[in-house]
Amino acid sequence: MATVTVMHRQPALWRQCHRTAGIGICRLHTSSSNASSKEHYKVLVLGGGTGGIAMSARMKRKLGAENVAVVEPSEMHYYQPIWTLVGAGAKSVASSGRPTASVIPPGVKWVKSNVQEIDPDTNTVRTDNGMEISYQYLIVALGLQLHYEKIKGLPEIDDWVKFKIGSNYSVQTVEKTWSALQNFKEGNAIFSFPNTPVKCAGAPQKIMYLTDAYLRKTGKRATANVMYNTSLPVLFGIKKYADALWEIVKNRDIQVNLRHNLIEVRANKQEAVFENLDNPGETEVFEYEMLHVTPPMGPNPVVKGSSLADEGGWLDVNKETLQHNEYPNVFGIGDCTNLPTAKTAAAVAAQSSILDRTISKVLKNEKPDTKYDGYTSCPLVTSYSTVILAEFDYSGQPLETFPIDQSKERWTMYHMKADVMPPLYWHGLLKGFWGGPGPIRKIMHLGMK
Repeated sequence: MATVTVMHRQPALWRQCHRTAGIGICRLHTSSSNASSKEHYKVLVLGGGTGGIAMSARMKRKLGAENVAVVEPSEMHYYQPIWTLVGAGAKSVASSGRPTASVIPPGVKWVKSNVQEIDPDTNTVRTDNGMEISYQYLIVALGLQLHYEKIKGLPEIDDWVKFKIGSNYSVQTVEKTWSALQNFKEGNAIFSFPNTPVKCAGAPQKIMYLTDAYLRKTGKRATANVMYNTSLPVLFGIKKYADALWEIVKNRDIQVNLRHNLIEVRANKQEAVFENLDNPGETEVFEYEMLHVTPPMGPNPVVKGSSLADEGGWLDVNKETLQHNEYPNVFGIGDCTNLPTAKTAAAVAAQSSILDRTISKVLKNEKPDTKYDGYTSCPLVTSYSTVILAEFDYSGQPLETFPIDQSKERWTMYHMKADVMPPLYWHGLLKGFWGGPGPIRKIMHLGMK
């Protein structure tokens, strides 16, 4: 499951507002965009993605809506894990989004603005419209930054469909993946994985397996060379699931090139340039008929520019309690943190329960006693009807839900990914009712009995 974040965290090249035409949203929560004003909240949440909305719902129940505010500029909230299926034509992009107004808890203040500066020494946040907000407790859920612009030649491409390029990591480009797949004739279908931390590390190869399946279904596979060029030295980070995936790529005649990092796209020639990370300075040019780009990613720039960041620019939190390592009234959740686990929505679900407990203890001047074990999950889509459900912890050890071998492809896991998880996301996680260690385990108990 890939992590959900909202679109303002991307470079300006990819930033767009998406509204639902003709739909009036009437909610009881308040919103604000007035400049040069000062406000104070007991709990201030930065970011209206998965972690931010889930925690604002929990804080509302704990402290009352009038004591909670969320800073979020985007008009739309997206459930990004479903974009794997959107890119393969199995779901619509419209099904992945809802107006932000509909997911912010009623009564919670919505500050419709970008965070410009965080000053934890004065317990103050400044927004880009001139507002200054003070807080007693701060929850940072700002996600990470996509860096398409770091791939040479890519920002200058004005028509991705024409040049057969797609990316499932952006609402502006996910449907272009489906266009490239439908327009495929013969040649190389290339899928990249960058030399940076990423959210949902399984997503770049999920669309590869779906492409293989689509090309077989349409009779084009015999003239296609499906290729996975990854910067990593492994196919997947957890050996149990990697071993299963190696069998799949072998049986489906998929070419895997390890330690290959995409650095340039020459659209006019339909060429992709990869650097060989094991031989610095060495590059290799691949012609492509279809190119799926997973962009380089990095820390949120506001976090990186603050005293809350570690040396790498990520929010510096205790990996067990999610409390900041230097500022005890600051907490973090999700992709913006330096937690050493995979950045997924399942991880956020587990973290939300831990963080809720941590904050409850801090409010009582007690020591946090619940520990996050790094639980995360990645439903590895391997066809239009099968999934390998990877679940694991900080140590990289499987932490599985079912009394079966989850490294096997199963249609039941696909059904959970495609049909069960979305409603549980909208009506469970975002409402603050789903979380805790092993959240999928809880789902199967509560949502499918």
